[in-house]
Amino acid sequence: MMEFPRYAIYYAATADSALSRFGAELLGYDAHTGNELPFPNDALRVAPDWRDVSSDPRKYGFHATLKAPMSLAPGKTEAELHAACAAFAERARAIPVIRPVVDSISGFIAVIPTEPTRELEQLAADCVRDFDVFRAPLTVEDRARRNPANLSARQRDHLDRWGYPYVMDEFRFHMTLTGRLDAERRRPIIDMLRARFAGLNLDALAIDRIALFRQERGAARFHIIGEWSLKTQRPPATLGKNGKPG
Repeated sequence: MMEFPRYAIYYAATADSALSRFGAELLGYDAHTGNELPFPNDALRVAPDWRDVSSDPRKYGFHATLKAPMSLAPGKTEAELHAACAAFAERARAIPVIRPVVDSISGFIAVIPTEPTRELEQLAADCVRDFDVFRAPLTVEDRARRNPANLSARQRDHLDRWGYPYVMDEFRFHMTLTGRLDAERRRPIIDMLRARFAGLNLDALAIDRIALFRQERGAARFHIIGEWSLKTQRPPATLGKNGKPG
């Protein structure tokens, strides 16, 4: 049986950013404040059932998964997880930068990178590994919920090792906006979402922060309880003509 509260470590844009507002308005929920929001008129025009279309991602808030939802391991506390997030953010690293687009991924519509980057894959892998000590062991029921028979052998290995199948070489960054839709239904919705996204003029997105989300109980939505900016790794010094750092 799943135990609560549950926690997740996600990328979430800052509350005052255009990207955060874009996602929160479309999901009808702001994970920063916990407030419900009215749906945009253009979303309702293209899909009068937009509340149902967006119901799955609404539960989690607008985010990209770095460490999937987990119950805390025996003996671990929320305060310790909070401190571990702060320590993780203080480790200097190369900050991933992606070119974001709206597209479909496994039948969902999401904001995804035009191409993966080594830095982004490293950040995700580091989150999976470093925070795994806080994860309660996967129960038989939790494993069954992932439908392991429908996963690849590699994904089942990840599920058993890390509690989630879509990690490491199976990781795909995505900020989900809809539930799974058939191809015919997706087309006009993608067009609408791309038009809204184009208004952000967001040609590059730095994945430069992590957020700790908490879910109180099974029917509750996840909400943000902590945010940290990632420390930027200094670029290597360049040498001048005299051989000294320039």
